Amino acid sequence: MTVKPVDTAELHQIAHGEHGQPHGVLGPHPYEGAVTVRVLRPLAASVVVRWADGEVALTHEHEGVWVGVVPLPDVPDYRVAVSYGADEIVVDDPYRFLPTLGEVDLHLINEGRHEQLWEVLGAHVHHYPGALESVTGTAFAVWAPSARAIRIKGDFNSWDGREHPMRQLGTSGVWELFVPGVGSGTAYKYVILGPDGEWREKADPMASWAEKPADTASKVYESGYAWGDDAWLAARAERNPVNEPMSIYEMHLGSWKKHHDGRYWSWAELADELPAYVADLGFTHVELMPVMQHPFGGSWGYHVTSYFAPDARFGDPDGFRLLVDRLHQAGVGVILDWVPGHFATDEWALARFDGTPLYEDPNPQRGWHKEWGSHIFNFGRREVRNFLYANAIYWLQEFHADGLRVDGVASMLYLDYAREDGEWSPNIHGGHENLEAMQFLQEMNATAYKRVPGITTIAEESTSWPGVTKPTAVNGLGFGFKWNMGWMHDSLDYMANDPVHRAYHHGEMTFSLVYAYSENFVLPLSHDEVVHGKGSLLRKMPGDRWQQLANLRAYLAFMWAHPGKQLLFMGIELGQESEWAESRELDWWLLDHPEHRGVSMLVRDLNTAYVETPAAWSRDNDPDGFAWIDANDAGRNTFSFIRRGSGDTPDLVCVSNFAAVPHDDYRLGLPSAGEWEEVLNTDAEAYTGSGVGNFGSITAVEGAWSGQPAHATIVVPPLATAWFRRKA
Repeated sequence: MTVKPVDTAELHQIAHGEHGQPHGVLGPHPYEGAVTVRVLRPLAASVVVRWADGEVALTHEHEGVWVGVVPLPDVPDYRVAVSYGADEIVVDDPYRFLPTLGEVDLHLINEGRHEQLWEVLGAHVHHYPGALESVTGTAFAVWAPSARAIRIKGDFNSWDGREHPMRQLGTSGVWELFVPGVGSGTAYKYVILGPDGEWREKADPMASWAEKPADTASKVYESGYAWGDDAWLAARAERNPVNEPMSIYEMHLGSWKKHHDGRYWSWAELADELPAYVADLGFTHVELMPVMQHPFGGSWGYHVTSYFAPDARFGDPDGFRLLVDRLHQAGVGVILDWVPGHFATDEWALARFDGTPLYEDPNPQRGWHKEWGSHIFNFGRREVRNFLYANAIYWLQEFHADGLRVDGVASMLYLDYAREDGEWSPNIHGGHENLEAMQFLQEMNATAYKRVPGITTIAEESTSWPGVTKPTAVNGLGFGFKWNMGWMHDSLDYMANDPVHRAYHHGEMTFSLVYAYSENFVLPLSHDEVVHGKGSLLRKMPGDRWQQLANLRAYLAFMWAHPGKQLLFMGIELGQESEWAESRELDWWLLDHPEHRGVSMLVRDLNTAYVETPAAWSRDNDPDGFAWIDANDAGRNTFSFIRRGSGDTPDLVCVSNFAAVPHDDYRLGLPSAGEWEEVLNTDAEAYTGSGVGNFGSITAVEGAWSGQPAHATIVVPPLATAWFRRKA
């Protein structure tokens, strides 16, 4: 029997990991009525091929390549016995298996239209039946079109990648290898030979799990999670978040609570406590600052290295599934912060992945974010756009997330963002818009809404870019919501003034209504406003401690009544005194003090009244759902307005007094005569206010006032907001 010949130069390439098609040399190859088998085992003392009723010893051929002939006409189900001195191990041969990606997958990848990219790239455990025994292993696949060769190293080969070179699948740029015996939990990396002749060790861009930092390898993961949120998902598919109540609790999981020794809580520990806490406060959603794997904790997750892997600091991916599941079962939706605008520079991650600027834009005027010291994705490359929008769908489908808040949208949309003259070049039309980034955002939104009905996407977009929440069909970006940064800045500037000076800044609280219906807005009091020396929200308020707390309560109730959904960063509900720091947990001890418990109680009551009053949310995108009663009462620092309900639902009237004195005998115009209940009063004694109010209700009589057909004479408490709702 004759060995199928292979040129020595090819054997040399195999031995040195420089062969792009190792399956063409290694593994079984029928030849002249028998089967030639070649095995790469550089350190072996002997190698034997065994099948059901026979075996053959292989001969060392060239620099760790062993060869022999199986005297059968067809390839049997064989195993390889490898001896290293006195010890023998029996393993399966990776090079006897067919590719795990089909032609359709490769075509879609090259077209940039594989909407479930994570199912074919990355590491996936497979189970195959076999004549000798069933085979369990992991299929590895990675996109690296400029690589000359790729090896896999990991726990399964003593981190010696020489034994496992990958094959390139045609001209697709995809490299693949099925490695028998590799299961869930195995750590691995790719070793990539770039066009410059240098080898680079890289984590898997599509890995579903990673080692806990500071370790940097990827890990194989096979989920076994059984979801319990079917009812939630079925109901979600019928929803339109724009027309529903949405009150969001933004949080950084690592500093919400910590162990006494500084360790993070695990996913399971968070799942035991967080859902009940958020549900008790009445929030409809949590927004989690990035949970994707990132090496530096101080980045809060905004410098990502593994876009498909939940943060290993908290546990494994099924642990994160448990947290989302428990939140859903508690009636709380989950929004994830997502960072497609830039990525971390760590050399073992995405940067120059195949020896070329693969994921980053090769033009430094577009590919480097000097403000954040990070790489910017190449939005002009269809495979990169595919990587990103598939990642969005991955979190929505695989982890049942209800929405994505997209970070730094403005930095993506403008070529001159954070750049001086001469540091950027215009687009093909001579403008400063990044047309490729715009295309990506439209693709992402259109695809996400098509594949996962009932979800929402939220843009952190700080400029006046037109049509952020308009449909892609009319050339909008297609987001569900946009953060209202203008409202946030203006209202905080107003609140920072002493009450005696607020009359001169009155317009800062009313200007937002000029554009409130130009987009679907979220009103954000986010982590960005309580860090980096900005102080806590409580400390932004003027006056002594009682006045600071009163200002905070009045401001929150004004915010909850304002058109738009609301977002509150964790700790604000405690009246947190110190600014947020990710290195320590919230000041939970504040709840031992009645005045801080009062803020928490108010937030709970605000959420309850908000959800129970459709006028506060059902017409957030309808200008006819809002009317000022008096927008011009600057002399008394007072604002009054109506949120109109739909159909027979009662209107809500909000009156905010940001003066330090009460207003007795205040005549308030109202939409109709009759009795109006005082739904909420932030000066109530239960919140440690002064107790000034209207004894639970007011009575309106016919008689026009402030453009309304009826009026009532009321008491407006100091530094307080009151809500009134028409009784049936």
